Amino acid sequence: MIHDIPLTAFGPLAAVFGAFLLLSEVRDDRLVRPFIAAGVLIAVFRYLTWRVAETLDGPGIGVLDRVFIFSFFAVELLGLFDGLILALMMSRRRDNSPAADRHEARLRAADPRSLPAVDVLIATYNEPLEVLERTILCARALDWPDLRVWVCDDGRRAWLARYCAEKGVGYLTRPDNKGAKAGNLNAALARTSAPFVLVLDADFAPRRNMLYRMMGFFEDPRVGIVQAPHAFYNPDPVQQNLALYRVLPDEQRLFFDEIMPCRDAWDAAFCCGSNGILRRSAVEEIGGRLPEGSITEDLLTTLVLLRRGYVTRYLNEKLALGLAPESSAAFFVQRARWARGAIQILYLRHGPFGPGLSLLHRLFFLPTHWISGSLVQAFALMAPLVFMFTGVVPIANLTLVEVIEYQLPTIAALLAGFVRLSHGVFQPLPALVLNIFMCFRLLPAVLWTFIRPFGHAFKVTPKGKDARAANRDDLVLGMAGAILVASIVGLLLNATVETRVIDRNALIPVVAGWTLYNAIALILVGVMATGRPPQRAEERFDMGGEAAELRLSNGVIPVSLVDLSLGGAFVRPDRELPAEIPPQTSLHIRGVPPLPVRLVGHRGGGLAFAFTELSDPAREALILRLLSEHHRPALGPAPRARIAREMLARILLPPAPAKAA
Repeated sequence: MIHDIPLTAFGPLAAVFGAFLLLSEVRDDRLVRPFIAAGVLIAVFRYLTWRVAETLDGPGIGVLDRVFIFSFFAVELLGLFDGLILALMMSRRRDNSPAADRHEARLRAADPRSLPAVDVLIATYNEPLEVLERTILCARALDWPDLRVWVCDDGRRAWLARYCAEKGVGYLTRPDNKGAKAGNLNAALARTSAPFVLVLDADFAPRRNMLYRMMGFFEDPRVGIVQAPHAFYNPDPVQQNLALYRVLPDEQRLFFDEIMPCRDAWDAAFCCGSNGILRRSAVEEIGGRLPEGSITEDLLTTLVLLRRGYVTRYLNEKLALGLAPESSAAFFVQRARWARGAIQILYLRHGPFGPGLSLLHRLFFLPTHWISGSLVQAFALMAPLVFMFTGVVPIANLTLVEVIEYQLPTIAALLAGFVRLSHGVFQPLPALVLNIFMCFRLLPAVLWTFIRPFGHAFKVTPKGKDARAANRDDLVLGMAGAILVASIVGLLLNATVETRVIDRNALIPVVAGWTLYNAIALILVGVMATGRPPQRAEERFDMGGEAAELRLSNGVIPVSLVDLSLGGAFVRPDRELPAEIPPQTSLHIRGVPPLPVRLVGHRGGGLAFAFTELSDPAREALILRLLSEHHRPALGPAPRARIAREMLARILLPPAPAKAA
């Protein structure tokens, strides 16, 4: 059957790959982006022209076929519409780091007494001290002359009030939890007065220079919010469960590292709930309060301020480190809240359909990705099953020739275009697996929110030990397994003439290829849903080989500090060590009291030590060294070329043990 395909059918696919290779050689990003966006538009237009003209009806198409064909086409249109919006958005990009350099130099040269006061509001509800202490200590250590740190506790915990008093930071609470996080912040805004407000979630520890990097953008009176990305020092559930810490970036990197700088170029960046600074006078123009009409108060605040002429400026620098969701359960709590909040905003006067926005802003603030991601993926999984078991077709008049001539070039144009526009951060296989992983749980929440948009409780993402307790997702595992088994049964059923349901022989190779593609993704989803316990209680940070000392009872040994955590350190000695390390050995590093250690392992010419006792001053000093300074997590990702290979290896091979950077 393959040899019957005319060579001309491969022309569009060859043209797509040729254009991709040609544009990959062009280094001027500003020149390439509009061409890629235009190429994606042309590919989609060509595909839709064929779909409308050739694939919506034909010989032997019955009523059930038509219902399924038009349902499938409607979902496909939604996905393509979302893709075109994203391509348009990513046709521009802005880098604000050079401007941040100029602003920081100007602010540091100014008289400190002339710099405005900043209130730091740390919103918390039920997070444990192990999470909160990092944020509180690093917020207190922010480099800014007039700084006021406030812990806004909706949990009304006496122990937290005492801790704040010990650390010299303010403690605010209120009698109820009305308005959830927005209500908590509004209660704090009413009791504070600084002209600028830095909002931090309970788990985001700011870097010391955060304010000097961000505050200068308020020189522009149009700027109402300055936002920095969310970055994490622990693996998210995808990295954790697939054991791909060294290969796969966390799944939010595409949004924060690539999409948000593009949104900023269109003045369409938005506040992301944490790591954002608000201009108080702008908030006062909208009533002195953050809007409480949606459980995503950050996005709604951006839209309300945008209508007043205030933009959100985005600085793509990792100026605070937080906790990624530590389990699948925590991951879905967070994503369901974001999806519901984005859909709620559609029903509000200040949403994308309300008055006072430009057409582009309306398009860019539509929550299409929450709808299309789960819905398209659900149809892509179920369409071959429906066809194999009932014979009802999702696309009329389709053969392998049309797949090669129309479908594959369009898919290739979309995927290759987004790989290039995102500088390789977008990767097709991880994106597919993640979309399937999410669709099993998010699709019901999304559809139900359209029917009943309001009345959903604000659920805080679990953090700390409680969040790590349950990492296996039986629902996702069961659904992925069931669809995988049904796919195999469907292929076997149609493998022989005696049991075959499909009466269109031309579609058999198409369906077989489609099913195999889904099967690979479903196996990886199953691996993700199985769960994997974290390797370490504390995350390690790369210390770059800075000089340190091991002090033994009989002398001092210089060492290079490779990585460091709150639980231990990995060092390389600069000279030979004695045969035995005495128990009274201590590690001395810059800015931290002496750390009593015990040897727990050797690896690659280095020594792993665990801290035997950690005093409160030493723990606080370590937190500041790790999080307030600019150290990256030791298990950061390697070059992206290995991602697909390593993911596929998880199907057959156990993961290699993680190693220090």
